[in-house]
Amino acid sequence: MADTNIDWANLSFSYMKTDYNVRCTYKDGQWGPVEVSDSEYVPMHIAASCLHYGQESFEGLKAFRGEDGKIRIFRLEENAKRFIRSAEGISMQPMPVEKFREMVLKVVELNKRFVPPYGSGASLYIRPLEIGISARVGVKPADEYMVIMLVTPVGPYFKAGFKPTKVCMSREYDRVAPKGTGSIKVGGNYAASLVAGEKAHELGYSVMLYLDPKEKKYLDECGAANFFAIKDNTYITPASESILPSITNMSLCQIAEDLGLKVDRRPIRLEELETFEEASACGTAAVCSPICQIDDIDTGKSYTFGKADEAGPITTKLYNQLRGIQNGDLEDTHGWCDILPE
Repeated sequence: MADTNIDWANLSFSYMKTDYNVRCTYKDGQWGPVEVSDSEYVPMHIAASCLHYGQESFEGLKAFRGEDGKIRIFRLEENAKRFIRSAEGISMQPMPVEKFREMVLKVVELNKRFVPPYGSGASLYIRPLEIGISARVGVKPADEYMVIMLVTPVGPYFKAGFKPTKVCMSREYDRVAPKGTGSIKVGGNYAASLVAGEKAHELGYSVMLYLDPKEKKYLDECGAANFFAIKDNTYITPASESILPSITNMSLCQIAEDLGLKVDRRPIRLEELETFEEASACGTAAVCSPICQIDDIDTGKSYTFGKADEAGPITTKLYNQLRGIQNGDLEDTHGWCDILPE
């Protein structure tokens, strides 16, 4: 049963202390046993490679409580695979998929009372984190690593929930370098986006939409999320070496095909924004965040999509289909959810 002392309907997307986290250390060439901790802190050497040279990667996935009382964890295996790619991208020791699975299932089981009740609109956010913990003064990969998995119940990522927001873009900011770390999930990418993100908020926008870092001609990431658009019954999303492959976007592509849409993953030129019927950001945290307007703050040009107060019909259908699978309301025909009995 979910904890009855929490105001589930008014949760924000922020950290709340839960009962336990789980940890696993790579040392002497092998991963050790999974350990349970009730501490929110990590003892660490002051010269740890994660602190000095950015050897850190993370993931984000969610667990949902269905009407049947069962807890569903969405696309655990795909997160495990991406966790491996991120580790390899910065010379860390990748965690095997089965060890990742063991840790996720354990941390959710230990914190079941924090999985929000069905119908609340909230979920349990699962945050796996890998860090290099060897003492390093010279620039060199660590020999020892720790994976920590914490959980926290969360509400909508954007305060407006599933409502259209306004987005801005500017050529003054790059999220990542061409052929850099944009396609893996490391903290440095997010640190590099903070200045642009705060600028967007100051101007009254939800996020900054980035153009490609090489030519500034193509659409790239949308804040910390992927971008997609709808045009002529086609789901269009950017293809780029500097975009993080979103598991939510991957899932929406499949759902779009299931619903009879064409899927087109390709470079999207900036001027094509004028032709789109619907636009949205997508990711684990927000699922879909519809966009009603994109303002180019360099040129003053604006692009509008559908209604300012209502998501477009296809984006709404995609969102409802994905949420239905996550909550257990719709058949999980692709086997995306791991189910824990209540």
